[in-house]
Amino acid sequence: MSVRVRRVYETPQPEDGVRVLVDRLWPRGLSKDAAAVDEWPKGLTPSTELRRWYHEGEASYEEFARRYEAELAAPEAAELVDVLRESAEEGPVTLLTASKSPDHSHAAVLAHLLQG
Repeated sequence: MSVRVRRVYETPQPEDGVRVLVDRLWPRGLSKDAAAVDEWPKGLTPSTELRRWYHEGEASYEEFARRYEAELAAPEAAELVDVLRESAEEGPVTLLTASKSPDHSHAAVLAHLLQG
């Protein structure tokens, strides 16, 4: 299974496979053609409340990850996780985020969940 995380602003690569935008909002200043996004399942993104809470700066990444995993366990999100996992079993999947720190973002949490 191949799941990786990249910034959506990076140039698409052939080895990206299926490119999945996992941000709730479309990245600023990026055209849809340049992004080359194959899927945009908004049901996999952190809730607005969780995202705002984390970006206030007082939350630890570990607590954010725990809360986001709990959101992903909800039936609708869990179904989307399963679909994405199946896709990753068939070929490479690249989770795309506009986050400046992809390794400390919801995309990294989702990638870990998919691979685990």
